[in-house]
Amino acid sequence: MSDSPAPLADPHIAFDASEGRRDIVVLGSTGSIGTQAIDLVLRNPDRFRVTALSAAGGRVGLLAEQARRLRVRTVAVAREDAVPTLREALGAEYGSEPLPEILAGPDAATDLATSPCHTVLNGITGSIGLAPTLAALKAGRTLALANKESLIVGGPLVKALARPGQIIPVDSEHAALFQALAAGTRAEVRKLVVTASGGPFRGRTRAELADVTPDAALAHPTWAMGPVITINSATLVNKGLEVIEAHLLYDIPFDRIEVVVHPQSYVHSMVEFTDGSTLAQATPPDMRGPIAVGIGWPVRVPDAAPAFDWSTASTWEFLPLDNEAFPSVGLARHVGSVGGTAPAVFNAANEECVEAFLAGRLPFNGIMDTVTEVVAEHGQPSGGTSLTVADVLDAETWARARAREVAEKFGEAQPAEARA
Repeated sequence: MSDSPAPLADPHIAFDASEGRRDIVVLGSTGSIGTQAIDLVLRNPDRFRVTALSAAGGRVGLLAEQARRLRVRTVAVAREDAVPTLREALGAEYGSEPLPEILAGPDAATDLATSPCHTVLNGITGSIGLAPTLAALKAGRTLALANKESLIVGGPLVKALARPGQIIPVDSEHAALFQALAAGTRAEVRKLVVTASGGPFRGRTRAELADVTPDAALAHPTWAMGPVITINSATLVNKGLEVIEAHLLYDIPFDRIEVVVHPQSYVHSMVEFTDGSTLAQATPPDMRGPIAVGIGWPVRVPDAAPAFDWSTASTWEFLPLDNEAFPSVGLARHVGSVGGTAPAVFNAANEECVEAFLAGRLPFNGIMDTVTEVVAEHGQPSGGTSLTVADVLDAETWARARAREVAEKFGEAQPAEARA
């Protein structure tokens, strides 16, 4: 890897190393990342202040409580029909005090991403996070990125806008790589090793995955996440997306990014250097650590997350990935190498398949079978180096429609009792 230009995420670049209080905008505040970030902020009021919050609009009571506890200036919801309920909830929280400004609509989070602050934490789930990501970068904000999909589907767009080092990754794997990369120069990096828990079906063959139920797939052995991310972890699609993300964030070729199964989820990822040394970042599974890196770097936040009790014996395992049972990582490498709109097609088709699986319309193995067929039909991607947001949206629209058609075919092939 060359020494220039610097990658999107570079631990050697610090735009603001001061320990003064930082103003943070939290997008997706009622989700898993958002709620843990707010917990971190409330425990460190001398370091962070949240100035604005956005959410989809399905949990307005929680959003109103967050707004009151944080005393934010602005609250945004994507669903305009949620505004009356939100206003009522805010009134109950604030009493006679003035309410914060309310923004609503599909562009509300994007507008919020440009508001005055030091850091925008993008914790939105799905490719709808792309527009806020681009807006935050264009406005010159430091971007703490938990929304991997915006980088996956809009990689060239993000790279065109971001200054070197402007993005601080919040995914546990990429936060681990980010920290380990600080130990050496870019020219000294030989390989990135991304760890995977293996999900709830580690060790099963493809045939043994045929009858997997949604309930079983939602029972992740380590992490508590939303349904889409949890299913993506069961299929290892999430790991495939992380490989693409690592390539884009750190400018490392795909053939130098390896995936290894680590069931305990203690080591969150590793960097192998040219002298043979491998540096691993390890903590007990807790997303508050990566979030603290995202919003606090280059200053570490004391007691952000639990540490290991090294006086207690434990066993850490590392196993090879079964690419036959879990072909998602290999397919992700392919679409990442193809570039253009191919990653957007992969991501959108997968989201449709996850929804069909959770609804009982598609078998577990049918998720990747469908995505593979849709990616193959997509052929040569549009956009290339001149990729536009319109290209991404058109590709996603086509992929979703085609995935629904292909999924119906695989769904009909299920035994009748499985479809019941």
